[in-house]
Amino acid sequence: MTQDNKAIVYAAIAVLSWSTVASAFKIALRYLSSFELLLVASCTAFLIFLFTLLARRKWKEVKNLSASQWRWFALLGLLNPVTYYLVLFRAYDLLPAQVAQPVNYSWPILLLILLSLFAGQSIPKIKYVGMLLSLGGVVLISAGTGLSDKLEFSVTGFLLAFLSAFLWAGYWMVSNKRKEVDAIIALTVTFFFGSAYLLIASLWMEPVVLPIQALLSGMYVGAFEIGIPFVCFGMAIQLTSNATLVNQMCYLSPFLSLFLIHLVLGEQIVWTTYAGLLLIVVGIVFNQYLAPRLKH
Repeated sequence: MTQDNKAIVYAAIAVLSWSTVASAFKIALRYLSSFELLLVASCTAFLIFLFTLLARRKWKEVKNLSASQWRWFALLGLLNPVTYYLVLFRAYDLLPAQVAQPVNYSWPILLLILLSLFAGQSIPKIKYVGMLLSLGGVVLISAGTGLSDKLEFSVTGFLLAFLSAFLWAGYWMVSNKRKEVDAIIALTVTFFFGSAYLLIASLWMEPVVLPIQALLSGMYVGAFEIGIPFVCFGMAIQLTSNATLVNQMCYLSPFLSLFLIHLVLGEQIVWTTYAGLLLIVVGIVFNQYLAPRLKH
C-alpha cells in the first residue's frame, strides 16, 4: 500500500469516527451529566494520546519542554478540553443533534473573524461571500427548527452551540502558536492538564457510581470524538502528498452524521437542516478554495 493510500485510510477512519459522535453525544447524555461525560471522555482521550506518544518514543521530547511551554499547555487545557467540551455537551443536551452539529461546524468562518480581530489578518472582501453563506445557513437551521412542531428548540442551547464554534476557532488560533512542538506531544500534555483539572473539580462533587453503559458511552466519545480521529487525521496529513484531498474528505462528516442522527436517534431531519448545512459547507469551501483564486 502506498503512502497516499495509507493516508486515505487514516483520513477515512477519522471522518467515520467524527460522523458517529453527534449521535454518541446524545446517547451518552442520557446517562451522564455534561461534566461526567467530559471527565470520562477527556481521561480516555488522554490515555490514547499517551499510548500513541509512548509508541512513537517521544517521551524524551516531553521532558525537553521549556517551563514557558508547560505553562502554555496548562492554560490551553482550560480551553480544550475543559471549557470547549463543557459548552458543547451542554448545547447537545438542550438541542436536537441535527441543530447542534451544523452550528458547531461553522467554526472555520468564525475563525476568520477572530484572526481579523486578534491576529491582525484582514479579511479579503471576497471572503465575506463565504461568511454570509455560512452564517445564513446557521440562521436557516435555527429558524427552521424553531418553526418546526417536530423538534424542541432551545435559544440557550443554540447560543451555546454557537459559542462552542467560537471556542473551537479560538483554540485552533492559539494552539497554532506552538507549532514547534510535535502535535501528539501538544495533545498529550494539553489533555493531561485538562483531565487533571476535571479530576480536581470532581473532588468537590458528590461521589457517584457510574453504570457500565454510562462509562462505556463516555469512553466511546473520548475515543471516537477526540483520541482516535485526532491521531489518525494527523497521520493522514503526515503521509499524504495531497493534503487538500485529505482535508476535503472532512466535508463528508457532517452529512454522514445527519444520516446517523436519523438512523440511530430517530430524529426527523427537517429540510432546513439539510439546506442550512449545505450553505455552511459551501461557504467554507468557497473561502478556502475559490476565494483565493478569485482574489487574483
